[in-house]
Amino acid sequence: MSHDCCNDYTRSQLLRSAAAEAGRGLPAIEPGMPEPAGTGLSRRRFLSRSAGLALAVYGASKIPLSAFETGIAHAAGSDKILVSVFFDGGIDALSVLAPVGDPKYTTLRPKLAQAPGAGTSFSEDPTLQWHPAAAGLATLHEEGKVSVFPAIGYDHPDESHFTSRHYYEIGELDVGFHTGWLGRYLDAVGDEENPLQGLSMDGTLSPMIATAEKPVASIDSVDGYDLWSAAGEPVDKEMFKSFAKFGSLGSDSPAMNQVRRATSQTDKLRTELANVGKFNSQITYPDNYFAHKLEGLAAYIAFGLPMRVVTIRAAGGYDTHSGQAEDLERNLRETCEGLLAFQRDLEKRGLADRVLVEVWSEFGRRPEENGSEGTDHGAAGCAFVIGSKSKGEMVGEFPGLEKLDGNDNLRVTSDFRGMYCSLLEQWLEFDAAAIIPGASGFARPTLVA
Repeated sequence: MSHDCCNDYTRSQLLRSAAAEAGRGLPAIEPGMPEPAGTGLSRRRFLSRSAGLALAVYGASKIPLSAFETGIAHAAGSDKILVSVFFDGGIDALSVLAPVGDPKYTTLRPKLAQAPGAGTSFSEDPTLQWHPAAAGLATLHEEGKVSVFPAIGYDHPDESHFTSRHYYEIGELDVGFHTGWLGRYLDAVGDEENPLQGLSMDGTLSPMIATAEKPVASIDSVDGYDLWSAAGEPVDKEMFKSFAKFGSLGSDSPAMNQVRRATSQTDKLRTELANVGKFNSQITYPDNYFAHKLEGLAAYIAFGLPMRVVTIRAAGGYDTHSGQAEDLERNLRETCEGLLAFQRDLEKRGLADRVLVEVWSEFGRRPEENGSEGTDHGAAGCAFVIGSKSKGEMVGEFPGLEKLDGNDNLRVTSDFRGMYCSLLEQWLEFDAAAIIPGASGFARPTLVA
């Protein structure tokens, strides 16, 4: 990232990365900062339930093939999938949807303000205009496939990257939770031996899918699967050959039988998944890493991998304290063009009715630009729910810039926990009260058509 990031953002990334590496000690957590979800799991508990030889489910650099008993043959082809895309760093909602019709806009942003007509007008509120780089989202919105939250957040907003992101990840304004909101969902409905039910596509565990009981996985590449071995060539090749023979042996020990069963599964699934990474799409994706991961994800869904929820970071970073215009334009364009291609790919494959994409960020930016042609941490941000089954309507009005909150930030008009409740109940068909604390107190916007 070429823009300047605040120390809080950099520290947050380092702590989360270290916390998500299986088997490594946690970094020191500063007083008052929440531990990332997923760190409350002891190494012993972690290893005891990760089934057999592939022990590093969290933070694994390769999918642990030995860990799922259901296998590809048992994947339910009609299951719904929720994909969570994260604008890392706090995206400027007032640039994604610029309030060009608000008289205070150019006063607050004399250098960063967009010119009226520079982007597509937002049809549900003519005072707003899509950023030109968000043309992909604008196109899908015009097709009725994007529900827009122009001012989402929570009461008494916290402007710390670490804490606010933690709230969004756990679905609660309480730093005591060690599981993610989607992790709790997987604990309730997931399989004991299928880590692909929760898949993080950024190389380390997303705290959003951190579970207490069920396995989840992370990958750092979409281009192929294989087992990882510390032994290396040529020893690992001979070791893998021995899996089938070892897996066929019997024992009176339940623990040894578990290991042998996992070994047999490893041999079987290693063969079955050998060609998963060799995919071709009929849709032309943008030439960047984020879009390439989405292209791989579409192929995984078509292949029948047994996924329920998937997490992925958007292209680039959005902690734009200085030089915002160029960085935001580049990263937002890569993200929105990738999301448009992903939707078109799903439609081409006949899979669009199975997938819903939620796009979010930990907070928005301040309405007033700073002296470095950037924006600082704010309150209300933006979120989107994308897909053929999306209701495609705005949730919560844009509050305007005339009356800001007590800290001169954009006021919140919808609560992120209400969005979660709707996604759980309307899309995943699961009672939100079992997942989101105080769920009965949040209005459920209609997100699914």
